[in-house]
Amino acid sequence: MLTCDDYITPKSLDEAFGAMRINRGRYRIVAGATDTLPWAREGRAGDVSIPVLIDISKIPQLNERQVSDERVRLGAATPIQRFLDDKALSRALPEMPRCAVWFADDQIRAQATVGGNIVNASPAADVTPCLIAHDAIVELISEGGRRKMPLCDFVTGPNSTALADGELLVAIECDALAAYGGSFEKVGHRRSLVISLVCLAALVRLDAKRRQIEDVRLAIAGIGPKPLRLTEVEKYLSRGPLSAETLERAADMPTSLVASRTRQEYRRAVVSGFMLRGLINACRRAGAGPNALSSELEVAYA
Repeated sequence: MLTCDDYITPKSLDEAFGAMRINRGRYRIVAGATDTLPWAREGRAGDVSIPVLIDISKIPQLNERQVSDERVRLGAATPIQRFLDDKALSRALPEMPRCAVWFADDQIRAQATVGGNIVNASPAADVTPCLIAHDAIVELISEGGRRKMPLCDFVTGPNSTALADGELLVAIECDALAAYGGSFEKVGHRRSLVISLVCLAALVRLDAKRRQIEDVRLAIAGIGPKPLRLTEVEKYLSRGPLSAETLERAADMPTSLVASRTRQEYRRAVVSGFMLRGLINACRRAGAGPNALSSELEVAYA
């Protein structure tokens, strides 16, 4: 059983920092709280008691959303469900609706938050690689001030981040990429409520004739201690011809990055297949014509 002595729901950042200061060393921050019970069970037996839970989900600044043609700003308490029911958000982050569908069931999507998925820092996190592909920056606030840093630097390892004591993740800012085709691929041990063994975010922008890749963003999770941006693959594909041969070569490039302690050969096979399928789907959604790729390739990886 998981219990707490006090459950605090601050309505402002000042109230949150006051509660954190008073209960220093005794509290755990929650928003959607969907990871709290799994966290308590991990490596433990019997009952778990947390003296104080501080629920920051009602703080207005953490629920703000701003979407422009160039940038997206998400409050850290934004539920995953918003990527499915906010049309402006889904256009700006074109792979995120597919990520949200894979994320969990309806009830968990309505509760789980973007910030919680990031701060939890699971090597298999779904949201983090998607936002890394958008060059996301996190905004952190403490009573002493405010700072920003790239999301790829914020996550430092399994369940480890650069979040300092007394600090809160309040917002994420990233590129809006409405002109890109997006894809999200994921596989796990089961067919529902899947925890990723591998997940991939792919974003592709084609030239005006839809025959050449102008830009590509790729990020992957589940193959090592933290999500990775696949910069070498991006360099290989950028401003190159859209062809089956190019995509097949790119799909094999990241297999050497698999560094998980278990099921390495399986993950390598999955990475290659996911890369190809993700790139094909992203290219199609970016407007690739019917003759851009071989029909055999598309059927094999649809």
